[in-house]
Amino acid sequence: MKASIKITLSVGILLTVCGLTSCKKYLDRPLDANISEKDVFTNFRSFQGFTEELYHCLPDMSKTTWNGEWNMGDDILSTTNANYRLNAEFDNGNYRAWQTNGGGWDNSWLDDDPGKIGQSNNFNNPHVKGLWPYSWYGLRKANLGLANLDKLANATEEEKNVLKGQLLFFRGFFHFQLMSFWGGLPYIDTVLSSSARLELPRLTYRETALRAAKDLEEAAALLPVNWDASPVGQATLGNNQQRVTSSAALGFKGKNLLYAASPMMNQEATGTATYDQELCKQAADAFSRVLKLSENGESYYKLLPWERYSENWYTISSYGKHPGYPEVVFGPPSYSPGNSRWSLVNMFIPPPLGGEAGISSPTANYVNYFGMANGLPIDAAGSGYNISDPWTRRDPRFYKTITYDGVQMIRGSANAAYRIANLYNGGNLRLDNTASRSGYLVRKFVTDGCNNTDNEWNSINIVIPYLRLADVYLMYAEAVLQGYGTPQGSFPGYITAIEAVNKIRNRAGIPGVDGRYTSSKDAFMGELMRERAVELAFEGLRWHDLRRWMVAGEKKYTEKTAIDFDRGQDGKPVNLRERVVVTRTFEAKHKWLPLPTNQVNLYPAFGQNPGW
Repeated sequence: MKASIKITLSVGILLTVCGLTSCKKYLDRPLDANISEKDVFTNFRSFQGFTEELYHCLPDMSKTTWNGEWNMGDDILSTTNANYRLNAEFDNGNYRAWQTNGGGWDNSWLDDDPGKIGQSNNFNNPHVKGLWPYSWYGLRKANLGLANLDKLANATEEEKNVLKGQLLFFRGFFHFQLMSFWGGLPYIDTVLSSSARLELPRLTYRETALRAAKDLEEAAALLPVNWDASPVGQATLGNNQQRVTSSAALGFKGKNLLYAASPMMNQEATGTATYDQELCKQAADAFSRVLKLSENGESYYKLLPWERYSENWYTISSYGKHPGYPEVVFGPPSYSPGNSRWSLVNMFIPPPLGGEAGISSPTANYVNYFGMANGLPIDAAGSGYNISDPWTRRDPRFYKTITYDGVQMIRGSANAAYRIANLYNGGNLRLDNTASRSGYLVRKFVTDGCNNTDNEWNSINIVIPYLRLADVYLMYAEAVLQGYGTPQGSFPGYITAIEAVNKIRNRAGIPGVDGRYTSSKDAFMGELMRERAVELAFEGLRWHDLRRWMVAGEKKYTEKTAIDFDRGQDGKPVNLRERVVVTRTFEAKHKWLPLPTNQVNLYPAFGQNPGW
């Protein structure tokens, strides 16, 4: 967190965010290249161009390195020759690997190429956008914009509000991103001088979160609900889907407050490892407003229909069409669709199909969270789960997310030996060092055309969202459950926790939560935790959930497992058994990532996180 971070004021007039056409008058020209503050800040078009660089400060967590990792919980198991990956380092307790020189072989999306920060020729290069450096850069830029709003003379009131709303959103958003990994931090709400003495106090998590919530609430009041329906959005009509909206601000306000209310953060604030009911109620209020805007048609966010479910993460298009619309509330731009193959697909496709020498597979323990088509967990009485036929009649999301033995891997006739997934013991894709280590493969981000025979990977664009509407429904359910005390509870005048979860389950064609899990808060919370694991699998949220719930150190969540089995003549597994492959290290210090030593030593009051 350097006060002297260099800010290059690259100004693109209505700069491209999701394929928008941009004017070139000021594009790529730094402030010190014949552009004065008057040129930048006195009219809406140039001020908006300045503001839109903030969208380019959003890392695409899946593409910041050639073969990085963004899933760091109990969900992913890397091959033995990929032990430099971030998830493997975290399994060993080496959280310092989040830094590019911390042991992660520069495979961390959290800290990547800070030397290139703010350079306009890198706006569309996902490989230089680490979360740590770009969040601080974004905070300074947001504060610089806010500090210069009084210079904006040639603008309507709505235009002024939209600029201020975006700047406040990003200030709250970047603080939330940072504190969710590193804990409470100084809240930077002014432009810091490089010559000033740093004395900003480090706040607690709760204090930081409350400051962020205030910014996000104010942003929500200023931002359009729907840019296309607002006068300010007419210049980019039809191309506004990735711009920050009132719903995005409210969604992150709710998420920020729910995290602050969660047991790990509440224990720091109060000494009690339970939920803060009042903060949960405030979170439920914010979430309910997002969902009402969706349901009454004011915002354009909707749950994608089941037949388009995978469009939440990828699209197949020669034009690199951005995925997520209309369910994704907020996410990074499509910086380089072609990197989807090289930075992402290759991580999940074994070498004989054209993938990396080392890949990431789902852990068997995580796959067990996917229940049955009747809505029950696999270990529930009456579920119908059969260990001799374990992949039949499962939750439909299982088939969208997981590749299991016998699933088609190639459409064409070439490379016939690998046309189906041979994941049984001795199968050609069951190799600890280069293929599946667990007996499963990730399906969520690939198709059976993503291989070196069919080459569909050349037209796939994968972007993992920061927040989608399904997550808002599930967080609303959690906030209501913990704030109002029962699964039947609700934010006044809105749906119950049960109804919110069932919205997501019903979209996949499975029944609502069984009655045996709705009789108590604890029983429902267990099913809600499972629902989050299924619906949000491999989207980078699991590590945060396990920590904030204060369960990350429990045996159930530290043991990563694989399945062993033979394939019978009927193609079904024989002698299936599960074994522990890795036991994750999780101690008290692993609640937070360690701060960089050179940043900790900037001034005494900043300090290091406990245990590091």
